[in-house]
Amino acid sequence: METIWILGDQLVRLHPAFERVERSTARVLMIESAAHARRVRYHKQKLVFLFSAMRHYAEELRALGWTVDYYREQPDFEAGLVAHLRQHRPSRIWLMEPTEYGVAELLKRLVAVHGLSLDILPTTMFISDRASFAARARGKKTLVLENFYRRMRQMTGLLMEPDGEPTGGTWNYDRENRQVPPPDHPFPPLPRYAPDAITREVMDWIRRDFPDGYGVIEPFHWATTRAEAEDAYQDFIEHRLDLFGPYEDAMVRGQAALYHTLVSPYVNVGLLEPLIAARQAEQAYRAGKARLNSVEGVIRQFIGWREFIYQIYWLRMPEMARANFFGDTRPLPHYYWDGETRMQCLRETITQLQQTGHTHHIQRLMVLGNFALLAGVLPQAVNEWFWLAYIDAYEWVTLPNVLGMSLYADGGFLATKPYVASAAYINRMSDYCQGCAYNPKQRHGEGACPFNSLYWDFLDRHRAKLFPNQRMRMMYAAWDNMDPQERAATLAWAATLLTRLEEL
Repeated sequence: METIWILGDQLVRLHPAFERVERSTARVLMIESAAHARRVRYHKQKLVFLFSAMRHYAEELRALGWTVDYYREQPDFEAGLVAHLRQHRPSRIWLMEPTEYGVAELLKRLVAVHGLSLDILPTTMFISDRASFAARARGKKTLVLENFYRRMRQMTGLLMEPDGEPTGGTWNYDRENRQVPPPDHPFPPLPRYAPDAITREVMDWIRRDFPDGYGVIEPFHWATTRAEAEDAYQDFIEHRLDLFGPYEDAMVRGQAALYHTLVSPYVNVGLLEPLIAARQAEQAYRAGKARLNSVEGVIRQFIGWREFIYQIYWLRMPEMARANFFGDTRPLPHYYWDGETRMQCLRETITQLQQTGHTHHIQRLMVLGNFALLAGVLPQAVNEWFWLAYIDAYEWVTLPNVLGMSLYADGGFLATKPYVASAAYINRMSDYCQGCAYNPKQRHGEGACPFNSLYWDFLDRHRAKLFPNQRMRMMYAAWDNMDPQERAATLAWAATLLTRLEEL
C-alpha cells in the first residue's frame, strides 16, 4: 500500500501522485494539525476556510474513488502520521512539494523516524519553473516583473496574436487602471456561500480551541468547495471583470470588493487553477464581454505577479526572512489589532479585514504597509501580522509582498523604489479622508494627517540610502525646495507623532 500525503494548501484537482499510483492500492493521508494552526494568531475565518476546504476536498476525493484517511483535530502532524503508519504500514509515501521553505525537510524528518522516506514531486500549483527562474536571476541585483510577465504571456499564449505581438499592441495597461468611481456608484452584489454542516462543525472547533484568533468568525461567506470557488469566479467574470481595470486601485468606504476577484484564497490552496482562470478571462475579452485593460490586469495577477512572487520567495530564502534595510525596530501599533484609531483609512481597512479576512492590494500596500514603513515598524512584525490576518496569506505570499514590495526591507531587490505616499495619494484614490479626524492637506500641528509629516520625515531620515535612486529624485527636489521653517516644523511634528504612535 502506498500513501499520498496531501497538505491543507494543496487541494488540487490533479495531484501529481494521482497518475503514479493505483486507487485500489493507495490511500490519501490528510491531517489537521492544531499546533500548525497555533503558530500565530491566525484569523478565525482563515482557519475555518482552510479546515473546511480540507474536509470538503476529502469528500471530493472519496467521490472519485480514493480512500482517504482524514485525521481531524490532531495535536500536530506527527500524531496523525503515527496513527496512519501504525494502522496501514505503507511501503511508500508521496508528497507534492510544499510551498513554504523548510516544510519538506520537517516532514522528511518526521517520516524518517519511522524508517521511511518521502518521495517529493514537483508542485502543480504554479506554471513557472524554479530552476530556469534562478538561472535567469543569477548575478542580478534586482529583478523586474515586466520582463518575467512578458515571458509568461509568450509561454502561455495569453492575450497574444499570431504574429507574436501582444493583443492591443501593448503588454501592460496599468496606467489606465487608476480611476475612482463616482459618488453613489452602484457596485454589484457579491456571491455569498452559507456554511454547510461541515463548515459549521469546523466553526464550532475554532470557537472552542482558537478563541484568541484574529478577527471575527461570523458572518462567514467564503466558498469552501471547488464547485463554490468556480461559481465565485464565474460571478466575477459575469458581473465585475469588465470594470475591474478602471477601479482596481480605488478605495471606497463600505465596499469590501469593488470589482476585485476575491478568489486569491481559492487559487492559493488549489481550488482554482490560475491558468484556467486566466484563459476564462481572456475568453470574456474575445467574446466582447470585458474590456482589454481589465482582462490584462487580471491575467497579470494570475500568471505574472503571483508566479513572480513565488519565484522570488524561493530564490531569496532564507535570508529574505531577516531583511531590514532601514533598521526599523518599532512594534506594530495596537490599532493593527483592534482597529481603534482616528485615522479613518486605517480604521476602515482594518475593520474590513477583521470582518472578512481580506482587503484588496492597494489597501494592503498604500494604507497598511505605507503607514508601517513611514512609522519605522519592525518588518518581521508587519510580515507576521499580514500572514496571520489575511485569508489568502502564506509565507511565500507575505515575505516578498510585505518585506520586499511594501516595506522595501530587501533594499530594492523587488521594488524599484519604496512605495510611500502622503495623504494626498489616499485622498485622491479613496473617500477615506472625507469626515476623517485628520486633515489630509495639513502637514503638521494638531489635526494634521499623520501620513504627511511621517512621509517627509521618512525621506529625510533615509536620504543617504534613497537619494541615489533616480526614481526618488523628484520627491527629494520637492523637499529641498520647501521653506526651511516648514521643513523644520514638519520634522518636529513627525518626531512628536512617533512618540505618540499608539495614540493616533
